[in-house]
Amino acid sequence: MKRTKHSKEFKIQVIKESLETGKTSVVARRYELNPNMVCRWVREYKNGHFGEVDVSVVPDLDSKQLSNENDQLKKLLGEKDLEIAVLRDLIKKKNPHLLKKLR
Repeated sequence: MKRTKHSKEFKIQVIKESLETGKTSVVARRYELNPNMVCRWVREYKNGHFGEVDVSVVPDLDSKQLSNENDQLKKLLGEKDLEIAVLRDLIKKKNPHLLKKLR
């Protein structure tokens, strides 16, 4: 495999896109890069190896925001559990022999 040297501008573009989307593997696939390389670039960017760190791009991880996101995920998980329970009840009422296969 040929080793490629990427410009600083290209790396910063990939880093910013990765930080904005939060999905390094998708960004890496888009630019045909190894996801580990993109993660390393992001880590180096946050540590200041690319010069000045743009604070507006780096996500702010305050506890209130994390708590809100956690609550939303718990609610979504509860809704999915309820949906599964309702579907199992329907299967049990209409086709009791299929319920044995689910367990």
